[in-house]
Amino acid sequence: MSEQGMQEQGMPEQGTQIAKAAALIAGGAIIGAGIALLLAPQTGAETRRDVSRYARKAQVQATRWDRAMQSGVKEAVDRGRTYVKKVEEKPELEAVLN
Repeated sequence: MSEQGMQEQGMPEQGTQIAKAAALIAGGAIIGAGIALLLAPQTGAETRRDVSRYARKAQVQATRWDRAMQSGVKEAVDRGRTYVKKVEEKPELEAVLN
């Protein structure tokens, strides 16, 4: 398989792996929070306060993940564009050298 083919397959695969990891983390957090709520001996007001705090923390974490994902995607796109430019320029360089 050519280097270009490997590059084209690698980037989507990396994005898929990141998405899977993020989904597993988010799913684990939700399950953990649900178990904690079921097993915690608290009043309703305390539970609502804890849920509210957890929701705020989850929102902050989701925002961080979103920014990290955007940054990673932008970096991958930039690397892909650079690679494509190199591949497109290569025939021109070979023609000049020959």
